Order: sequence, then C-alpha cells, then structure tokens
Amino acid sequence: MQFRLSGHFTYRRLLRFVISPILMMICTSIYGVIDGFFVSNFIGKTAFAAVNLMMPVYLVAVAIGFMIGEGGNAIISKTLGEGNRVLANQYFSLLVYVSSFIGLLLSIGGWLFIPQIAAGLGAHGELSRYCITYGRIILASQCFYVLQNVFQSFFIASGKPDLSLKVAIAAGLTNALLDLIFIVVLQWGIVGAAWATALGQMAGGLIPLFYFMHRNSSFLRLTSTPLYPKILLKTFTNGSSDMVSVLSGSVVSIIYNYQLMAFAGENGLAAYGAMMYVNFIFMSIFLGYASGSAPLISFQHGAKNYPELHNLFKKSLILVSAAGIIITLIAEISAYPILKMFVGYDQELLLMSVHGFRIYSVAFLFMGLNIWGTAFFTALNNGLISAAISFLRTFGFELAAILLLPRWLGIDGVWSAIFTAEFCSVLVTACFIIKKRSYYRY
Repeated sequence: MQFRLSGHFTYRRLLRFVISPILMMICTSIYGVIDGFFVSNFIGKTAFAAVNLMMPVYLVAVAIGFMIGEGGNAIISKTLGEGNRVLANQYFSLLVYVSSFIGLLLSIGGWLFIPQIAAGLGAHGELSRYCITYGRIILASQCFYVLQNVFQSFFIASGKPDLSLKVAIAAGLTNALLDLIFIVVLQWGIVGAAWATALGQMAGGLIPLFYFMHRNSSFLRLTSTPLYPKILLKTFTNGSSDMVSVLSGSVVSIIYNYQLMAFAGENGLAAYGAMMYVNFIFMSIFLGYASGSAPLISFQHGAKNYPELHNLFKKSLILVSAAGIIITLIAEISAYPILKMFVGYDQELLLMSVHGFRIYSVAFLFMGLNIWGTAFFTALNNGLISAAISFLRTFGFELAAILLLPRWLGIDGVWSAIFTAEFCSVLVTACFIIKKRSYYRY
C-alpha cells in the first residue's frame, strides 16, 4: 500500500499513516527485549550486565543511521513536495551509499578495538571476557545496522511506511528465532546471543537494500548520482539532533553504569539493563510517531501548505500529550509483571528494578513532547534548534542530574535523573515552539 503525503489529514488518516512506523519501532524494541530475556534467564546475570555495558557502544550505528535517515528524510520529502522526483532519488541514493561506507568503517573499527573499548568501560575479569566476545561479533555487523536504521526513515519518505514494519518484523523474527536456537537449543551462550543479533541486523539492512535496487512501486529507487556536498552537509546538520540524542544517551548511559556500580555493583547494572528494555518499548511509541509524522511536516513545508502544516502541528501536539499520560499510567501499573520476566530469579534485584522504574517512568509525561519537538524542527529543516533541544535533553540536563542528584538522594537520584532532564527539556521545547510559530506559520 502506498500513502500520499499530500491532502488533508484527519485524526484517522494521520493515525493510519503513522501506525506502521509506531508498530515498527515497537517490534524493534520488543525483539531487543527478547534478546535481554534469553541472555538474562539462560546465560546469567553477568552476561546480561555485559550486554548492557556494551549497549552504548553499538548505539553509535543507531546514531549514524538516525542522523542520515531523519536528516535526509526531511530533505527528500521536501524535494518531493516541490515536485522534483528525479532529484529526490539522487539525494536518496547518495545518502544510502554514504551510509554503507560509514557503516563499513564502524564494523572494521569495532572489530579491531573492542578489547580497548571494554577496558575503557570498566569491565574486568569475567565481565570483560563477555564484553569482548559479544562486542566483537555485534560490532562487526554495524554496516548492516546503520543501513537498517537509515531505511526505516526512507521507507516513510518513499510512501511505504508499511514496508518499514514488515522489514522490522522480518529482522526481529530472525533475531528471536536464532536466540532460541543458538542459546537454548545449541547452548552457545553469549556467542549465540551475539550471532542472533548480528544476523537479525543483516536481514534488516539487506532486505530494503535489495528492494530499492530494483524497480518498485514506491517514490524512491537507487540510481546513479553525482556527489552533492551541500546535501550531505545539510543532512548531517539537519539530522544532527538525532545523532546527538543517541550519542549523548550513550555517554550518559556510561555515567549511569559508573554510578550504579558505585551504589549497587553488578545488581545495579542488571537492574538498569532490565529497566532500559522496558523503557525502549514505551519510548518506541513516541519515536515511531515522530518518525512517521516528520515526512508529512516536511512535505507540507516544501509545498508551502501552511493551513495543513498548522493542522498537523495541532493534532500531533494533542496526540503526543495524551499518549504521555496513558503510557505513564501503564508503566506504573505494569512495572512488576514486566520486570519479573527479566530478573524474577533474584527477588532483591527484582524489587530494586521495580522501585527504580516506578520513579523513572514519570518521565514519560514529558518524554514524548521532547522527542516529537526535536523531530518537528528536523522536519522543518532547522537542525540547529532540534540539535539544541536534543543536546540539552540527553546530555546537558540529564548528565547534570545523574552527577548531582545521587549526592543527595543516593540510588534514587539515579532513577529520578531522567524525569528531571525531561521536565527541564520540555520547557525549552515549548520556548522554541512559541518563538518560531510565526516564522514557520504552523
């Protein structure tokens, strides 16, 4: 099914357009949750801690993919809105080729330097051995993971948001099925977990690559293209907020790990890991909506259809705000049964995880507005504002909170850092929205 980017969007039509990206993000997060479930329950707490310790490292591929995907998405959608399909295909092709090259460099670098990376993260002894074994396999597949994240955005710009969901399901099922075979049946341990994830990422990157290489029914197809340095610079600048968000989150996660090791040792790492898997599920709803609605904003901005731009802005603000309230309530109620799936074998660890997550989950009230606000300005091709919101949210405010709050609140300061950061960020987001409403006429 192909969706038009033009025309008037009622609530029903808007939700139909964004539902595939939302479900795609949810599926991706759930398959990550399945990874954590198998590692924690069938390999052990130390292996689970190692996987979580390595997570900020392989999120670099996500950062690159989001930067090129979301930044390029805005440019491609705007170009399509201006009616220049040939040029849009050239921009699309250039960004895919550049993504492949960057991903290859990440794969080579990750393979070569994983021992030094593990040591720098503070891993020692058995924890270090798990990190190196798992990290070497995962980082070698980063070329495909970059492409997977890039194509998630480009499927939406191509008018095929449903295909992003289908690819996510295919990649996720590959990962989950191989987890079962490699970890439970063949008992390959951490090696099996790493190969299951790596092969899932390969599926997620190669399937869309083959799709766009051939004639298809979407707006986009891979073609020959000249080098457009200004488009590359605009993509990197415009998508910098997404890269900043993920990379800052990775750096902050490392600080979280250090603080948790100091307050609770290996149990703290395992609790935080379990909480993050649950967090990914809820946060994926906001990410999916932001990713799905961004091409609509870019298209209407390019077409100078200001009444429809205002319509999308107003409806998005209402939907995201309502979702924040609902998700917070669900997270508070479901914390115990969900976290029990990961760490139910250790009652002390389970109680620590549930207590921490109930403090953490209040942040969902504001998280969606900040994620959508960042994507909104990216879609308007204002990478500077989106990067500012993203940097303050995921690095400035959160880093300050994680360093300062534990001094007064102990481990509860660690869990409440995210709420503090999201609350401060939503004030910044609101200021930018108010300040720029006349300029962009939304």
